[in-house]
Amino acid sequence: MRDTRESRLLLVLLIAIAFALITVDIRGGEDSPVDGARHAAATVFGPVENGVSGAVDPIGNAISAVRDSDKRHNRIGQLEHENAALKAKLGSGDRNRSKVRQLDAMMKTAGAGQYGIKGAQVIAIGSAQGFSWTVTIDAGANDGLQRDMTVLNGQGLVGRVTTVGPNTATVLLANDPDFTVGTRMEKSDELGFASGQGDRPLRVQLLNGKAKVKKGERLVTFGSQADKPFVPGVPVGRVVRVDPSGGDLTRTVYVKPYVGFTKLDIVGVVVQAPRTDPRDTVLPKKPAKPKPTPTVTVTATPGADANGNGEGGDAGNGENAADNNADQQQ
Repeated sequence: MRDTRESRLLLVLLIAIAFALITVDIRGGEDSPVDGARHAAATVFGPVENGVSGAVDPIGNAISAVRDSDKRHNRIGQLEHENAALKAKLGSGDRNRSKVRQLDAMMKTAGAGQYGIKGAQVIAIGSAQGFSWTVTIDAGANDGLQRDMTVLNGQGLVGRVTTVGPNTATVLLANDPDFTVGTRMEKSDELGFASGQGDRPLRVQLLNGKAKVKKGERLVTFGSQADKPFVPGVPVGRVVRVDPSGGDLTRTVYVKPYVGFTKLDIVGVVVQAPRTDPRDTVLPKKPAKPKPTPTVTVTATPGADANGNGEGGDAGNGENAADNNADQQQ
């Protein structure tokens, strides 16, 4: 259509008619005189709109996804954070249960030996003093700790206190090469001195070079004068190797300690020694030896057949024949 004066007048007329129809439709509300025409138009153009919408929706969804990506990313991050917090909570529960088990075992050990202890937790490994096998615990002078106190846990001897601060203390572990403790063998009462060897078994020099020692025998602390640095009766370990005596004045045995020095957590510092030597009462009970199962052996009679006949059966037949002959003679 060419841009003429008539075409412009027609366009203005159509716009005026459109505005008039819109005004009539708005004022008419539900009874609008153009309602029928609107429904007819929807019937005609509805399928076309649905088709166009179906074609355009994937693009719109993609645009919405890009627009909302930050929100979704934030939500995913929030869920990951909540998941990590839940895992940490569950891990904390397992950790707490482990601590409860350790504390329970330590209290049983202290109760068996009648030791007055102060519980503490290992908070660091090593120290500024230069010891190679030490730990730092979260108890100190304010908790009644002093130098040269025995340290134990639920399994046995951990070490001794060497340095005390107001709220922390350093413990020299029993496997340190500078560590030495007097020991006594279970039952035989043979005395000796155990020295640490790092991650190897403790080396124990028995005072009796002719002492009879077997693998599996156990040792406890002998105790010190005035119970410092060691109280008596604390389990040390069990013998895993015995060197030949060779006529020496002393005898060397190697002992695997009960305590795992690489996984220390809850420990107890003995702040009050027992009134009497507990001797072997703190040692765990030995597992009962399994009773031998009785066996029954069935031995077949030589020469017997499947029906039990054999030499025994022939002898029986001979006896019956002799009895018949005796009856006939009578």
